[in-house]
Amino acid sequence: MPMIEEQLKVLKTTFDKYAGKDGDKGSLSKAELADLLREEFPGMAGDKKELDAFFTGLDGDKDGKVSFPEFVQFAATLLLIMGGM
Repeated sequence: MPMIEEQLKVLKTTFDKYAGKDGDKGSLSKAELADLLREEFPGMAGDKKELDAFFTGLDGDKDGKVSFPEFVQFAATLLLIMGGM
């Protein structure tokens, strides 16, 4: 399997691992996003105010959930910030 395809599957697998704990497998709630950040990005899981602001920024359509496309946009932005491109 090509490397990019593998990495895309890792993104989807990671999203799926945390999404759905509240019953909606198609999105991340604020609590699910907090769990994901604590486990996958320990240095990014700040206080509640920071998490609220972060969640609001990711929730592009303002529906109170982070969809997989919104999560992918976050991952791409993080890659750019980390100097991956």
